[in-house]
Amino acid sequence: MNQNAAPLTIETPSAPDAELFSDAAAAVDRLEDLYRSATRYLTERFSEAATGAVPHARHRAFYPEIRVRTTSFAAMDSRLSFGHVSKPGSYSTTITRPDLFRNYLIQQITQIIRNHGVSVSIGPSEVPMPVHFAVANDESITIPQEGAMDYPLRDYFDVPDLATTHDNIVNGSGYLNEDGSGPLAPFTAQRVDYSLARLSHYTATDATHFQNHVLFTNYQFYVSEFEAYARAQLDDPNSGYTSFVSTGNVEIFDGQTPIAPTTKMPQMPTYHLKRADGSGVTLVNIGVGPSNAKTATDHIAVLRPHAWIMVGHCAGLRNSQRLGDFVLAHAYLREDHVLDADLPVWVPIPALAEIQTSLEGAVADITQLEGYELKRIMRTGTVATIDNRNWELRDQSGPVQRLSQSRAVALDMESATIAANGFRFRVPYGTLLCVSDKPLHGELKLPGMASDFYTSQVARHLLIGIRAMETLREMPIERIHSRKLRSFEETAFL
Repeated sequence: MNQNAAPLTIETPSAPDAELFSDAAAAVDRLEDLYRSATRYLTERFSEAATGAVPHARHRAFYPEIRVRTTSFAAMDSRLSFGHVSKPGSYSTTITRPDLFRNYLIQQITQIIRNHGVSVSIGPSEVPMPVHFAVANDESITIPQEGAMDYPLRDYFDVPDLATTHDNIVNGSGYLNEDGSGPLAPFTAQRVDYSLARLSHYTATDATHFQNHVLFTNYQFYVSEFEAYARAQLDDPNSGYTSFVSTGNVEIFDGQTPIAPTTKMPQMPTYHLKRADGSGVTLVNIGVGPSNAKTATDHIAVLRPHAWIMVGHCAGLRNSQRLGDFVLAHAYLREDHVLDADLPVWVPIPALAEIQTSLEGAVADITQLEGYELKRIMRTGTVATIDNRNWELRDQSGPVQRLSQSRAVALDMESATIAANGFRFRVPYGTLLCVSDKPLHGELKLPGMASDFYTSQVARHLLIGIRAMETLREMPIERIHSRKLRSFEETAFL
């Protein structure tokens, strides 16, 4: 671009002024109208620019926003952990994909209107929408890499901006919007858009398929069992499940429809057993390691799930444990190192009663054991998460001493990361692991030893995780989202 040329004029789509709403559904309708108008404008302008002459102007559209102003402290129900602001003032948040988040937005806006007795203002924000995110849902359009076009894209369109793509709100860094208003929601629109794009890349399924209850695993063995369970549920007219989605967004509606093998697996294969209201179960095979665990939860968190639980394999650290025993984590020793900058290791990660009782009840239900007899196959204790898969090959004195001092009963590479990110993002979390080896006691994870274990235990372990999620589904949302996860000054939205 000629640096001596006159500045380009900025063209924007017409949009209605901000308007007050006392009905949450009507407010979300307006958000959808504003979002559609903005994305349509940018999509059309980019399509013209990609096939025609260099644009004559800079094209810009804005995210819609929700704004709330309160002038007094509200007398709140102290049992509620969300749905209210901590003090009088102005609060706002930019919004993306209101169609995807419609139920969530109606729920959160309803709480604000009810608890504070105020209307919410809906209008365009002053935050530009990056063209990459505006065209994301149009499969016929692909944004080329910088330099592939005859002109610099950022001269004529807005591109993603790290200044509004961050975790400052959830990390409690005292973030305020540029106009001085406090944050109303835990994520900015650009942060949500970024994660929606990454989810599609990592999981090979669209964000629209994700359910409110997410199971994480670190073994592909669980996927086959999950598909088998899903097919049985689809053939049961009373199950409440409506479809099953595999990688590549392949969706089946009955248990007999075949699914062709995937030729190219994504980094984190993901599968969804769906219910009409989104209360089904999503299974994510995150693979091995805390980095993968952080990546997956960083992005799934923007969908605001009601719970996520790790159901993977672990090393048993006590001689009294046997292969196939379960470990219900009630504390975590964090040596994963991937979250140290966002959540220091001195921050305790508490066990959440609602998750713990659901998991313990599911174990009892599936195994038909209870009380003292349940201790034969399940141990509650500290789970340690480490970032070195082959820690046994180094000097063991340091790690073993720390494991002993912490009273750890199991070791893996993902659970503490998932729990810590759940704590950070205010997503209820839990861990139920299955002992697959005992390295401190001569039982290493070798193929010959593990085959029978895998065959007999995977189906039962997965079923326990699903049963726990079904229990949580029946709980009121106000009970699941614990006050343990909320800090002194929280966003009103979950």
